[in-house]
Amino acid sequence: MRVIWIVLDSVGIGALPDAADFGDTGADTLGHVAASAPDFNIPNMRRLGLGNIEGVSPAIGKADSSEGPTGIYGKAAELSNGKDSVTGHWEMIGIRTTEPFQTFPDGFPERIVKPFVEEAGIPGVLGNCVASGTEIIARLGQEHEMTGKPILYTSQDSVFQIAASEETFGLDRLYQICEVARRQLIGENLMARVIARPFVRARSDWGKVEYVRTTNRHDYAVPPGHENLLAYLEDAGVPVISVGKIYDLFTGCGIVRSHKTVSNMDGVDKTIAAMKEEKEGLIFTNLVEFDSTWGHRRNVKGYREGLETFDRRLPEILAQMTEEDLLILTADHGCDPSYKGTDHTREYVPILMYGKKLQSRDLGIRESFADIGETVGQIFGVQHLPIGKSIF
Repeated sequence: MRVIWIVLDSVGIGALPDAADFGDTGADTLGHVAASAPDFNIPNMRRLGLGNIEGVSPAIGKADSSEGPTGIYGKAAELSNGKDSVTGHWEMIGIRTTEPFQTFPDGFPERIVKPFVEEAGIPGVLGNCVASGTEIIARLGQEHEMTGKPILYTSQDSVFQIAASEETFGLDRLYQICEVARRQLIGENLMARVIARPFVRARSDWGKVEYVRTTNRHDYAVPPGHENLLAYLEDAGVPVISVGKIYDLFTGCGIVRSHKTVSNMDGVDKTIAAMKEEKEGLIFTNLVEFDSTWGHRRNVKGYREGLETFDRRLPEILAQMTEEDLLILTADHGCDPSYKGTDHTREYVPILMYGKKLQSRDLGIRESFADIGETVGQIFGVQHLPIGKSIF
């Protein structure tokens, strides 16, 4: 038995009832992307029932009325207090975050920066502000190379992001200072993630020097503890294979093999390769470009094209499924590229499930992302999660 679980990172489907508490009234990642072009076309996800989910934008389009949806479809609300990748993914596997991780929308205070600089052995930091990752390296990249000071920045989310040149600062050194930050950011300063953001110098077509982020990003998340689906699967001897940033988000908990990716399509390729190689267990994939490349950069056109490209590849995934396999498509939060700012948005996430022996049905609105994890746990016969109800 295999479950192929793919998280379309940030593909939310409409504001949650409490979105106003997060400053996200009216956000609708998928709906606004779908409405951005009259020829938006995702026939394979539509066939599974994406457009039939209660309350979604009519711009997505329903499954053909002659055959109806072929998948199990619905949406889930988030119980946890947050709207980031860690709280979203953690809730999926049964962990409810009641106290939000710390955020620093005005930059990091001296009580955090000073001990970090001292233990990391660096001459100081640049930036220390809320910023877009591409903008801040363009603005401070040259000064970083001249001074050796890494670039420190954050967002409205709980992230401590450190950008540095692979060429002049060194990738290993960047990882080392991120590990220092991860050790320090505990207690009253507990943050969800420390993120290494390496970049290199490049020349544009016009000969201008530019700074370009590389694919060697690495996330250092808070360890999730043992009361969760991945730990239960490990205890039961069920192999978990991760693709993309799943390994980082769970700090390797319960994962026997992991595959890093450089893009969504690389993630699809590696998911298909894992399906060809692995005969049992959970293949757990995150496709991060929806969030990092198009959502945060508020690139509606890129987001739309990314969804259409994934949809075109979906039949390849379906073709690798056996009679016993279950495919799950979902998301971890929203990041509406048409919305104000550059941060995540508090939204429902879609649930699409498909198995060759399963009959289509409407799940309605689920109370927690953990319903997905509890369903997976039931399939593999492990103990119940602390939260969540199986759909079966």
